[in-house]
Amino acid sequence: MSRFTTSLLQASAIAAVLAIVPVGTSAMAAVDTGAYREMSVFLDVYNRVKAEYVDKVDDKVLVKGAIEGMLAALDPHSAYETGLDYQNLRIQTLGSYGGLGLTVTMEDGAVKVIAPQEDSPGWRAGIKSGDYITHINGKLIFGQTLDEAISAMRGEPGTRIALTLLRPGRPKPIEVALVREKIVQKPVKWSVKDGVGVININAFSEHTGEAVTAAIRGIQKQLGHDPLGYIVDLRDNGGGLRDESIAVADNFLSGGEIVSQRGRDKADIEPFYAESYVKGDLAHGVPIIVLTNAGTASASEIVAGALQDHHRALVMGERSFGKGSVQTVIDLGDNAALRLTTSRYYTPSGRSVQEGGIEPDIAVPQISDPDYKSRPVFREDDLRRHLINEVKADNAAIEEDGKPDPRFAATADQLKAKGVDDFQLSYALKTIGRLSGAPQAVAAK
Repeated sequence: MSRFTTSLLQASAIAAVLAIVPVGTSAMAAVDTGAYREMSVFLDVYNRVKAEYVDKVDDKVLVKGAIEGMLAALDPHSAYETGLDYQNLRIQTLGSYGGLGLTVTMEDGAVKVIAPQEDSPGWRAGIKSGDYITHINGKLIFGQTLDEAISAMRGEPGTRIALTLLRPGRPKPIEVALVREKIVQKPVKWSVKDGVGVININAFSEHTGEAVTAAIRGIQKQLGHDPLGYIVDLRDNGGGLRDESIAVADNFLSGGEIVSQRGRDKADIEPFYAESYVKGDLAHGVPIIVLTNAGTASASEIVAGALQDHHRALVMGERSFGKGSVQTVIDLGDNAALRLTTSRYYTPSGRSVQEGGIEPDIAVPQISDPDYKSRPVFREDDLRRHLINEVKADNAAIEEDGKPDPRFAATADQLKAKGVDDFQLSYALKTIGRLSGAPQAVAAK
């Protein structure tokens, strides 16, 4: 390719880009001149790679790499989603997909089943935790990536698929034929323990707010009255849809602001309020404890922050992840989407959780986990290029008088011997008992 041809390509491409931006002032003209200069450098590199790279390179590969690099230079949450990443993004927001209902992982190059979802095609076919999937439709998948295997198992509901399994202790492979179905993930699970309603929220996908409403009513119906209190478990919940976090918090509030978001223009503040005139506090004022840990992020932190700021709940556990930004998902067609950070969010009191996270009112370590002291913990402020919060609070943990807290002195083995496999939940149950004035024997049962 001649230098003259390259220059024409550059001029044509840059003109196409800049033609959509009207130049109304000298300042705008200066901006456009700078953009023209940077685009010229980019296109020069692009054409050099196309003409001189050791192997022939596909245009789609170069463009995708350029887009991904551009977004990676911004923050860790802006991204260009294609292929399986795009499918996973849709699953996260819609809460459903076409497939078999299997949660899988990669172990030594083999695809291993973690668990089948109840009443899914995989569950009904008798696939069990610990099974290894060796073939899909007769094709050996050993050595493939986990993404490739997952993509092969997903598909349109109603389509057929055959799996070959190896089960430890079984001398021969197991052949199963399945029909893919629409798998609806259940973002909310609830139970009643010691007279307390426990609501576990594992994702904020479509209808999570409605599922929490149903959980509250289900708990009240099972007991025939209000529970002693509610434990809202947000541990390891990485977030999801902002509107669903607002709907979840709205279940427990009688009114007031839940969250506000602010974009590039600091004067552009958009608040979101509880719809008290519609529902009111469905929990009828009983005590609430919100459980958090380092995996509690984004939409989960909106709920925890709102209930904490309104003094409607005690936050218990560990400091949350600290993701105080909002991403807008823009569908680009052809199974691709742009996930772009467009604003920061703030709790009702005006706090940003960016970097600092939500500090628990009562810090409770998960001492039932034998590795809790040695296991590495990652939060927003550990990520490269994370957004900076200039008013980040000092979150350094300080032990009273420099001594370990005697409440948390038990070992994991000692707790296990007492039948406690989740210390944070156990501690929350006892605390709810005290807050509600229930007899101690019932609360600690």
